[in-house]
Amino acid sequence: MKAYSMTKGMIQMTIEEIWDYYREDFILAEERIKETFNTVAPAISIVGKHLFMGGGKRIRPFLAILCSKIFGYSSERVSTLACSVESIHTASLLHDDVVDGANTRRGRPSAHSLWGNQVVILVGDFLYSNALRLANSLKNQKIMDALTNATTGMSEGELIQLSKKGDPHITEEDYMRIITGKTAILMSAACGGGAVLGNATQKQEEALFGFGLKLGQAFQIADDILDYMAEEKILGKSLGKDLEEGKITLPLIYLLKDASHDEVEKVKSIITSESFPISDLIYILGLLNKYMSIKKSYEKANNILREAKRELDIFEDSTEKSSLLTISDYVLKREK
Repeated sequence: MKAYSMTKGMIQMTIEEIWDYYREDFILAEERIKETFNTVAPAISIVGKHLFMGGGKRIRPFLAILCSKIFGYSSERVSTLACSVESIHTASLLHDDVVDGANTRRGRPSAHSLWGNQVVILVGDFLYSNALRLANSLKNQKIMDALTNATTGMSEGELIQLSKKGDPHITEEDYMRIITGKTAILMSAACGGGAVLGNATQKQEEALFGFGLKLGQAFQIADDILDYMAEEKILGKSLGKDLEEGKITLPLIYLLKDASHDEVEKVKSIITSESFPISDLIYILGLLNKYMSIKKSYEKANNILREAKRELDIFEDSTEKSSLLTISDYVLKREK
């Protein structure tokens, strides 16, 4: 591992250098997560191994680690929180893939396509309940409240998204409510939970809860933008997958707001159609470019990220603060 000074002051590191710098903390959290899958039910360990082989940055547990270490706090309790947060996230992915009928996850076969809906739903249920069992072992009501509110909000977000499936009249406010529930609220719990473990003041807790919420909103907007930009071999999902699944995300919302009447009607017919030929995707990609819908979506995400970074102004300069700022920038730069 490279040597970096832990003295006061901002240290500029790349995202890869940050993962490397906190590798030992992260390995402890990963080991705790892997322990979750060591049960008497074989399906849990089999599905769990498949999920871990799928990779991913595990940004949520990492946020929990950083937001505790910003107060100089480090213990097995952080790994417990990180494991709980990642278990909730993993459970949501399992259930989401079943709901969406998604056959791939990060470029690999989705769990339900290999083992069926029944097994995967039950493994997801196990992960949710075990996550809350782990959180309860921390004996901290603030953390329990944050994680139970997160699981409730995530379910609400997914149900709102399902109710808006294929609905061309979805508003930006609807969309923000969806992504706050399905993504941002858990990132908020990860950051705020880390602050609670670090014995933060009330203002510091609020700042990190707020940072995580805004970071999560920007993260999901960026993810939705990538659906119209990324190659499957890089991102792990095919171009236009959200549109094919009837998910109306921010770029399309902006397009429907700015396009001409005839173009809007054409887009609506594509959204509500049961088939999705490549020509329809090409048409929509052309309109997104014409009306700069992708650029406007990035601007929205950037504005939210600036708000997120301002939440960190309360903290003195440190390696952890610098790392959180770098992760904020990474949110919009990943895959590009």
